[in-house]
Amino acid sequence: MPTHTPGFPPGTLADDGLPIWISEVASTERHHALHVVRGRDPRQTLEALDADPGRIRTCVLPAAGTGPYTSLPAAFLADECGDSGTLLSGTNGSWTFVYDDAACVDEEVLAELSCGGRAAASTTFSVNADVSLAYAVDGSVACHVDLDDLVLERDLPHMPDALRTAFRAAGTIEHDCLSAGEADHEICMRAVCALAGLAWTVGDLRGAPLLVAPYE
Repeated sequence: MPTHTPGFPPGTLADDGLPIWISEVASTERHHALHVVRGRDPRQTLEALDADPGRIRTCVLPAAGTGPYTSLPAAFLADECGDSGTLLSGTNGSWTFVYDDAACVDEEVLAELSCGGRAAASTTFSVNADVSLAYAVDGSVACHVDLDDLVLERDLPHMPDALRTAFRAAGTIEHDCLSAGEADHEICMRAVCALAGLAWTVGDLRGAPLLVAPYE
């Protein structure tokens, strides 16, 4: 499958264009989100997303999930996982990420995460393949992207600099159902990963210190 993804070297993307570390942890039936914020540590970020401080734990991901609807973080928590989903968090430099295996956290939380001069971004991929992305700086949402309305050539020049750079790094992946250069369904996940420098291999993920918490 031809690709032009300058921010993602070999070994960092699955065949469908999803960053491979997310493909590693996601369930087969995906309804998930990724949140990133600069300048907060993972525990602070999980607490800001309403995780119970007493239920935040260090995490060693299992080798496999327990079924098509179970992510690896949920499999790790087993009977402790929340009714709504599981949050997995780690860092890359000054950025913290939270993989949200059931897209539990609303984008509205993003503005709060970015308060104090921080930047934050969130992207959601629904079970119906609805895709959106929000980018916030210093307490306010600076840009919102709906994949159905995204035209890269038209929209990239109007994005904030950091987000535009992230989308260019995310690039495009050609599918039979898409025109050349048209945004694919995983472009927003790649863009958020590019923003936070998360062009990781599976080995990078499994070698990183991780925290996990149920979301209820």
